[in-house]
Amino acid sequence: MTGRDDPATTLAWAKDGAEHLRGLMGRLGGDTLAMPSGLPGWTRAHLLSHVARNADALVNLLEWARTGTRVPAYAGEGRRDADIDAGAKRSAAEIRADVVASSDRLADAVRSMPADAWSATVEIRGHRIPVTDVLWLRAVETWVHAVDLDVGASFTDLPQPMLLALVGEAAAARAERAELPAAVLVATGEPAGRWSVGEPDADAPEITGTAAELAEWLTGRSRGRHLRRSDGVRPTQLGRWR
Repeated sequence: MTGRDDPATTLAWAKDGAEHLRGLMGRLGGDTLAMPSGLPGWTRAHLLSHVARNADALVNLLEWARTGTRVPAYAGEGRRDADIDAGAKRSAAEIRADVVASSDRLADAVRSMPADAWSATVEIRGHRIPVTDVLWLRAVETWVHAVDLDVGASFTDLPQPMLLALVGEAAAARAERAELPAAVLVATGEPAGRWSVGEPDADAPEITGTAAELAEWLTGRSRGRHLRRSDGVRPTQLGRWR
């Protein structure tokens, strides 16, 4: 297995993403955490509190896999949102320490997993997933929200194989939800890639851009104005994904 389906690879991406996010936090003075993030309605403090609670949610899923006892990722959607709002009211030092400590707890939980526990299936927000997907989810969480922190990070920072995997997964999710018409996505430059969205026929347009531009658009972080459609139509504006 390679890339998205290889736990060793996704674990490395998650570790690198955590370090990347920590480095970005170091650029932020205490006052700047109260400023808006790239996500509507959330300050940077909200965003970082969310990243910390996500780590704890994934620890819960690893405990479920390790023990065989159902442990929900979150106590409930309302509780999840309330925890984020409460967390955003803390001092900058407390928020930074929480992000680091929760990330370390997740790393410890990964190291503590018996080999046979990685074959388990768990559930997050109504979706059944193999527990190995926890590593991919954390990699996406750290790298994408590093961009959302709005301190200079971009999708070009992602490891190239991960960037291609992200485009593929986001495109498949959009197609499944019928949020995109049938099309062929083409990533130019390095890394290059090509994906089918839906069931394109000979008349389906090609949507072309760099892998980073495609990822930014597919995750709802841009309107796709740097992309080009072969039929000349402006790309569909998409809501936030992840």
